Amino acid sequence: MDPDHFAHVAKLLHEQIGTVIVGQKELVHQAMLCLFTEGHLLIEGVPGLGKTQLVTVLAKVVGLDWRRIQFTPDLMPADIVGTQVLISDRAGGRSFEYQPGPVFTSLLLADEINRATPKTQSALLEAMQERHVTAGGETRPLPRPFLVLATQNPIEQEGTYPLPEAQLDRFMLKAQVGMPPAEELAAIIERTTGDSPPQAQAVTDTDEVRSMIELTRAVPVPSHVVRYAAELVTATHPGVGTPDLVTQYVRAGSSPRGAQALILAAKATALMDGRPSVSIDDVSAVARPALRHRLAMGFESVIDSIDPDIVVDAVVQSVPTGEI
Repeated sequence: MDPDHFAHVAKLLHEQIGTVIVGQKELVHQAMLCLFTEGHLLIEGVPGLGKTQLVTVLAKVVGLDWRRIQFTPDLMPADIVGTQVLISDRAGGRSFEYQPGPVFTSLLLADEINRATPKTQSALLEAMQERHVTAGGETRPLPRPFLVLATQNPIEQEGTYPLPEAQLDRFMLKAQVGMPPAEELAAIIERTTGDSPPQAQAVTDTDEVRSMIELTRAVPVPSHVVRYAAELVTATHPGVGTPDLVTQYVRAGSSPRGAQALILAAKATALMDGRPSVSIDDVSAVARPALRHRLAMGFESVIDSIDPDIVVDAVVQSVPTGEI
């Protein structure tokens, strides 16, 4: 596969998803970035904005198996990774047999992930990071590709358990879904209240998706672009020479995973544009979704209404874009 074919397939995917999902171009783009890099995506937005539907449509157009887990306070880790079940045979013998959980799929939708207890949330940690789970005394690999798309509601916080920083860090990108404008809302109403809602068609298959992931990993990155990503992450930490907004409002900056996310997402961005190499503009274009959830904001940010995106923008503006 070459970059031109990669860009062609990505365009077809955009078009097919667009037959069902109205607007939300930034969300669709970030979901595709995670698909091509086998990264995980955290989607934050109020109910009814198409977060869940996006996952179902994405799975269909790329031909991947998918499953949904509705996170609730009574959900247990075994409900995710699977458990040992006592099986009786015809001869009257009994033995334990492992029954895989819904995590054994290519595309996992973790719906309202912040409604489950921390113990259950942590059951996803090993799967998201290592691409395998340990259950029944054995380590069991997950299918590849494997990515988690999780949703959470930022408004209704009663009875929820905010994700700890360690788990937030395992999401490559965080997408924020806003209310669509009136014209897009009218189009949504027309599409979803008729007798024949639009259906997306499959564009590619699992083998081609694997090839696209391999090509993304193989994209070369100039040394000055790598250094630029490193400088961005370093600038998110309070200290001498960092932007004033960081010093004033950030308690702790991004982890090294933030730099990895910047480069991987930039690689996919370049390929979706048909280019075989990564530029600094590709890195800065993905700075918000790659870093916004990796900043530990202080309480002063709430008082002054400073959200992480404002801080990330200040960091991007503060780091020189020449060959560092």
